[in-house]
Amino acid sequence: MFNSEKIEKPKTLTGARLRSYAFALLTRRDYSKADLEAKLNQYAINPEEVANLVDELAQQNYQSDQRVAELTLASQLKKGKGLQRIKQALKAKQLDTELITEELSEVDWLDQAYQLKIKKFGIDVETDPKLKARQIRFLQYRGFDMGIIMKAIARTSDEE
Repeated sequence: MFNSEKIEKPKTLTGARLRSYAFALLTRRDYSKADLEAKLNQYAINPEEVANLVDELAQQNYQSDQRVAELTLASQLKKGKGLQRIKQALKAKQLDTELITEELSEVDWLDQAYQLKIKKFGIDVETDPKLKARQIRFLQYRGFDMGIIMKAIARTSDEE
């Protein structure tokens, strides 16, 4: 018979071992403050020590929410995601709302939607309502706002 209770790993990290584990995590990828604290708290004995360590790493620029936001934004844009989907991804990383707004304001969303529309459907402006609706649904799913979508699908190659 299996015990249905989850077996918890013993929390054993403190001091230098906790610090080296934090560095090991940060060498593999960038973590937001909240993600790093959560990861370290799985193994740390003292949550206060974790909070102090993460603050110290942030001050020394080993951990940067700004860098996490920039990398996430670049990654999501590369995948063809729109404003709403990217905002969701950034909020999931528990980043500061001001930082999220600042990062998202630097993007030309109309151009992003238009480039994605061209890649998927070509440069022609559709007149057939069914094909137009298909383009709208595609861009909505990707997270673009309706105003941006309507401008992107009506945009001609002359307007670039």
